[in-house]
Amino acid sequence: MIRVVLVDDQAIVRAGVARILGPDDGFEVVAECADGDEVVKAVEAARPDVVLMDIRMPRVDGLEATRRLNELDEPPPVLVLTTFDEDEVLWGAIEAGAAGFVLKDASAADLIAAATSVSSGGAWFDKAVTPRVLAAYRTTVVRGERERQRIDQLTERETEVLRSMARGATNAEIAAALHLSEATVKTHVGNIFTKLDVRDRAAAIVFAFDHGLVAAGED
Repeated sequence: MIRVVLVDDQAIVRAGVARILGPDDGFEVVAECADGDEVVKAVEAARPDVVLMDIRMPRVDGLEATRRLNELDEPPPVLVLTTFDEDEVLWGAIEAGAAGFVLKDASAADLIAAATSVSSGGAWFDKAVTPRVLAAYRTTVVRGERERQRIDQLTERETEVLRSMARGATNAEIAAALHLSEATVKTHVGNIFTKLDVRDRAAAIVFAFDHGLVAAGED
């Protein structure tokens, strides 16, 4: 049996989900919570395999409750079950550590499949939000990976030069600080532009700040 904790402020919703996730399909509802502030205690007592988490609740919402669960030593996976498919809720759930996201108008078969997948260490995204997740992955994660690869192309010396540039140093000042000739510094700067695929010094400096090579206010 897959042990389930249901978290939703509406008793009728909990009852409906409990009917779907029943013993015939391999589930046992071991605890129910009417608000997010009850979740940690219920999980510690019941030791479920998965938590089905509503988002909008009066005292502690599902995002905060999910974050609290993920602070436990052995947190159970969380499947968010909500009527809201806005980006704010979707990304908030992912950032909070949820392993899945399913809408309340999903079919019983999809809910069973989602709970089964998440309880066994998998992930699940409702088909209504999957295209947005994939689009975000392509535009953010893949792009970020490509940009990290650009940083990895920099030599140690080129990284030092870029950091100095970002702190506002001129080529002459960089040369003096690193005990290099100005011509060598110019060569490093050119290599930085090529490897980062930026056109000028300003773009290289923005890249350095955006990717954590130097922090604002850093000397």
